[in-house]
Amino acid sequence: MKKEIIEVPVLSAAVRALGLPLSLVTKAAGLVFVSGTPPLDILTGRLVKGDIETQTEASLKALKHCLEAAGTSLDNVVMVRIYAVNSGFYNAINRVYARHFPENPPSRTFVPVASWPMEFDIEIECVAVG
Repeated sequence: MKKEIIEVPVLSAAVRALGLPLSLVTKAAGLVFVSGTPPLDILTGRLVKGDIETQTEASLKALKHCLEAAGTSLDNVVMVRIYAVNSGFYNAINRVYARHFPENPPSRTFVPVASWPMEFDIEIECVAVG
């Protein structure tokens, strides 16, 4: 069984333009793997600025966009990892996250990180059933 790289409208091109050596979405073995997704605007591919709730909303919208490009949805997500530059953002992130996963939320890990080489405070990755 081979892996399949999924082209995500607008966002894949934005990642390539940054010269990053990654694919946003890979399908394999009936699963969809979405790379850590910062707060990217799905219409422009640019980073969304703002407070942590604004950035979380943008990251989750971008994650949803990636999943849909692979033919799946948030309902099929089985694992999420949230990386944030401040563990103090935990409650604010949860408020936004709960709106996107209101029932039977997937397994999840929250990971505080030091920083990124670009200006954003959160990145979200997931694994979903394809």
